[in-house]
Amino acid sequence: MVSKKIGLYFGSFNPIHIGHLVIANHLVENSDLDEIWLVVTPHNPFKKKKSLLDDHHRLELVRRACEGYEKLKPSDIEFKLPQPNYTINTLIHLSEKYPDYLFCLLMGEDNLNTFHKWKNYELILEQNPIYVYPRKTNNGHENQFTNHPDIVHIDAPIMEISSTQIRNAIKEGKNIKPMLPTEVWEYIDEMNFYRK
Repeated sequence: MVSKKIGLYFGSFNPIHIGHLVIANHLVENSDLDEIWLVVTPHNPFKKKKSLLDDHHRLELVRRACEGYEKLKPSDIEFKLPQPNYTINTLIHLSEKYPDYLFCLLMGEDNLNTFHKWKNYELILEQNPIYVYPRKTNNGHENQFTNHPDIVHIDAPIMEISSTQIRNAIKEGKNIKPMLPTEVWEYIDEMNFYRK
């Protein structure tokens, strides 16, 4: 018996910004999900490690961003798993740890286009529904997953903010406060992150 339906929103969150929050909050408020866990990924095999803030700093930013959002929770679940980690391993680990929860993946439409390249993607789809939100980068082409019964398309706002933009703007000394939750901006400012 499923007691809770949890959406997993994976990201480097380097840093987390209002775009992430708008999407996560919209998805949890406009779907059958009970909560969304923002899973801070310690190291994405496709990203250079040196551009990432330390794991615990990114987790702290996510923790601060989630304050005041009852249904959004920070998660460091992947910090404890072998690296580089694959989504399938995280899902198996979570299902064992919380057997009465159903875990669903959240992803942008652009990621759905390459989903068939993920490790054990068939198994993921068999056991974990996927909630997809629109991305402007999507080329509008249908793919093999477009009408899949376990893939739910959510009509969420399209956010044109990226963490890369924010890091570059901070480095250039620009004011990016409106793009970040206040508590996140204060921590970045206090710790002098992204300035070099």
